[in-house]
Amino acid sequence: MGSHILVIDQGTTSTRSIVFDRMARRVAIAQAEFAQHYPERGWVEHDPEDIWRDVLATARRAIAESGVGAAGIGAIGITNQRETVLVWDRATGAPIHRAIVWQDRRGTDLCQTLKADGAEELVRERTGLLIDPYFSATKLAWLLDHVDGARERAERGELAFGTIDSFLLWRLTGGAVHATDVTNASRTMLFDIHRGEWDADLCRLLRVPMAMLPQVHDNAHVYGTTAPDLLGAAIPIAGMAGDQQAALFGQACFRHGMAKSTYGTGCFLLLNTGETAVASRHRLLTTPAYRLNGVTTYALEGSIFVAGAAVKWLRDGLGVITHASQTDDLATQVPDSHGVYMVPAFVGMGAPYWQPDARGAIYGLTLGASAAHLARAALESVAYQTMDLVAAMKADAGEGPAILRVDGGMAANDWLCRFLANMIDTAVERPADLETTARGAAFHAGLAIGLWSGLDKLERLWSRERCFEPAMTEQARAPLVAGWRDAVARTLAPAV
Repeated sequence: MGSHILVIDQGTTSTRSIVFDRMARRVAIAQAEFAQHYPERGWVEHDPEDIWRDVLATARRAIAESGVGAAGIGAIGITNQRETVLVWDRATGAPIHRAIVWQDRRGTDLCQTLKADGAEELVRERTGLLIDPYFSATKLAWLLDHVDGARERAERGELAFGTIDSFLLWRLTGGAVHATDVTNASRTMLFDIHRGEWDADLCRLLRVPMAMLPQVHDNAHVYGTTAPDLLGAAIPIAGMAGDQQAALFGQACFRHGMAKSTYGTGCFLLLNTGETAVASRHRLLTTPAYRLNGVTTYALEGSIFVAGAAVKWLRDGLGVITHASQTDDLATQVPDSHGVYMVPAFVGMGAPYWQPDARGAIYGLTLGASAAHLARAALESVAYQTMDLVAAMKADAGEGPAILRVDGGMAANDWLCRFLANMIDTAVERPADLETTARGAAFHAGLAIGLWSGLDKLERLWSRERCFEPAMTEQARAPLVAGWRDAVARTLAPAV
């Protein structure tokens, strides 16, 4: 068996394939961006065939560039954008519609109906989630109701449902395996996180035929093997996890109280709560962090819908920057944000507010505001939103993280990391390798095939590149926080 792990990291805007060696070092990486589709206001879709094409192309390229060949790959790990919904024909494997992306808000009306009918307590108790169009179930219900014949075909067992991981597993195994892992299942609003199985009551509530749901397995599990003609060999697919849980695992946050925050398109902060599923009183999510050997470790999660996407908007929407990396330089060109606050509610606001109808806003603009102030406000908004999550976690768990480990593309920004440490008044650790999401999937796959013997071994593979200590007084922090909270209140006012 080969000693390298191939990870397919299928994200919101790009697909990457990365080969890791037995020391969890990257030896090859291939990436491809793909098109985003916005058919109506608040709708976001992906073409599944674009994703499948890029998965094959990047996987083949990464294997070739690694120099170890298909025979050198001991297993494949998959990590993916969560909540994104696909339905496909079991006989042909063809999707019946584009994938509906996690950012999509078309389930808002159904969510309001469910809340009005008093379903929120049932959903929260069973799934650890709030009723929100962010999660998969209302997207799936929309497909069943709006694609001709879909509901009837699903009830006859002709259609399969899955998140991106499940769809890729199906395709990679030539249609032999229809399965998912506990972390992705937990984001559908159809899965009982305490019993570890699909919930019949919730499926009836959403009118989802249970016959179309995948089997649910541990994260480190040999799901199946690839069809030999796809990648040059029959390779075990041995690890799967949703991207944020994969990042927590890749950051070696294995102990109670450890936390990580990933800064990509959105921002997601997870706090390990051990084998206890802590019920949030402050509108955070309770979610499985990972399940190994049938034992579930849980986390509290705060989800911010827009982080790096705000910088992308400055680049692509306004044209005030040409490269995302410019924000670091621009932020340091000015002494402060000039009183400018950006509330990046482009697709609603996530935790702890959960206002799907909220929309983005910029406050405090004067003729003295510049591109540098806008860039700084965008970065500051990421730290402010993280601050809100940390405060909610402290209130729920009794204490916040002693150290916050960060990853994702935005974590490379020194200015952001320093400002973040100041706003949460907690040390921020940046790992030597920011590819923690892919590393987490690699760790799961490696555990399943025995490449690594246990969590202690994985913990020793993690290393710190830099630590950012807080250096702001409470007197300096207080007016910044007050300005942010005023901006949020103004943004949420029309949606309340």
